[in-house]
Amino acid sequence: MTPSSALTDPSDLTALAARLASVESRIAETERRLAAAEDELAILRILGSYSPRVDSGDAEGVAQLWTEDGVYDVDTGRLDGHDGLIEMVRGDAHQGLIAHGCGHVPSLPVVLLDGDTAVATGYTQLVVRSSRPGRYTVLRVTASRWELERRGPVDAPDRGWRVVLRTARAMTDDGEGRQLLARSREG
Repeated sequence: MTPSSALTDPSDLTALAARLASVESRIAETERRLAAAEDELAILRILGSYSPRVDSGDAEGVAQLWTEDGVYDVDTGRLDGHDGLIEMVRGDAHQGLIAHGCGHVPSLPVVLLDGDTAVATGYTQLVVRSSRPGRYTVLRVTASRWELERRGPVDAPDRGWRVVLRTARAMTDDGEGRQLLARSREG
């Protein structure tokens, strides 16, 4: 059999086509999984950016993590849009925490992706400097549910992800925090 006759043998062409289809399928699956990993990493970066921005007083940086119409629904009040977030960061209560010494310390959240929407659920501890030198106190432990949407280009560094709604509830005996955490498997 000559090399040119091997390419015209129907059984060889069928086998070659099957191998090519298998390779194409594996490449498509790998690309899908890579895109999902890139999305999850982008979401983790957005959530991870919140603490350094809020604790440094970067009001505009905090607001940019949300969509223009995004909401931060915390048990101490509701913040609507970029203006509400900026006002919170620049407000006396938050500025007092920063001046005294604080850190919003997040846990690694559970991230669930569904196309151009995602949900991340986790904790944040608000740690403040104690009146005793070198000591810190956990002032608050908060359960958070972050709902995100991709509203920008996939090829952007953050892949277009923004927070649409963050719901945050203190872990207290009223059970709201636990209820929020119980939804960690819901997209």
